[in-house]
Amino acid sequence: MSEEPRLPPEPIPVTLLTGFLGAGKTTLLNELLQQPGLADTAVLINEFGEIGLDHLLVQHFDDATVLLASGCLCCTVRGDLVEGLEQLLRRMDNGVIPPFRRVVIETTGLADPAPILHVLMMHPYLVMRFRLDGVVTVVDAVNGAATLDEHPESVRQAAIADRIVLTKTDLVDTPERRAGLDALLARLSRLAPGAPVLDAAKGEATPAALFEAGLYDPSTKIPDVSRWLADEAVAAAEEASRTHAHDENRHDERIRAFTVATDAPVSAAAIDMFLELVRGTHGSKLLRLKGIVKLAEDPEHPLVLHGVQHVLHPPSQLPAWPDDDRRTRLVMIVRDVEPAVIKRLFDAFMGLPAPDQPDGRVLADNPLAPATMRR
Repeated sequence: MSEEPRLPPEPIPVTLLTGFLGAGKTTLLNELLQQPGLADTAVLINEFGEIGLDHLLVQHFDDATVLLASGCLCCTVRGDLVEGLEQLLRRMDNGVIPPFRRVVIETTGLADPAPILHVLMMHPYLVMRFRLDGVVTVVDAVNGAATLDEHPESVRQAAIADRIVLTKTDLVDTPERRAGLDALLARLSRLAPGAPVLDAAKGEATPAALFEAGLYDPSTKIPDVSRWLADEAVAAAEEASRTHAHDENRHDERIRAFTVATDAPVSAAAIDMFLELVRGTHGSKLLRLKGIVKLAEDPEHPLVLHGVQHVLHPPSQLPAWPDDDRRTRLVMIVRDVEPAVIKRLFDAFMGLPAPDQPDGRVLADNPLAPATMRR
């Protein structure tokens, strides 16, 4: 009697926890690790010395791995991230450490999150065992505005966030600070319109609110495209920005979030070449891309896209449309690129050429154009 084929395990969700130096992400992580909702979680941090976990430690596996009383597994990331993640998997698969059902990676305060996201999207083995659940960015309510002004890293950290956690709001105790907080919230809403802002001091930054930010609704286990794309919030912010006076000297004013959409089915060749051209021309400036596509060749099975800069996660198709909205929708966050430039290119591939602009057929027939991606 032949054995049934062994199915691959479900990919483990990974959450990236980022935020600038002093924002309070270490304090947030310490509090989260004591929550029952974070049990059976593997946490990769920079150094144990940066977080007060001593009172939580119950068992050492080796110099870099400890088991916390909460059930979380905690490791340092001293070297290559790929090696650290592969070691976690090997130890779990071999029964050396307890199974875990989630991973949280804490970045350094000065880190650009993009390289970590690239690893999760590109590595041929890790992409089968892990899936990006979301990016949580911690922002200091008192010093956040000054940090955005002075450090472009903090702007990128906020712009790609799926959730923003506001810390130190309990220190906002004067009219001047309250006005500053209002201005900071307005900046964050323009910078990351699709990211809910959670107040840590009010107890809003719970595991349930921070995690399960991916495509699938945790309660129903079915895709929730509107929640994941947040395209309505992005479109509303885009409309509001038309009357906003931009100061190009501010780092966050160089970031734009926008959507492109169409009711018409899109051919696989057209979307492939559009993405190839955008990534080839503006790859370093394309901070993040999320999308769902109605393919002309297979309109009943929408294509899901997720990219960071020039890296595109292997596209996947859903078994069916999860709701009545069957439009192709792409949400993009870019730096130093006018949305109109990308929108004109998208329209060209959709067969709506602007005056003095090449249409999709001309681009597709051009032997110098990038080759389409193979699926």
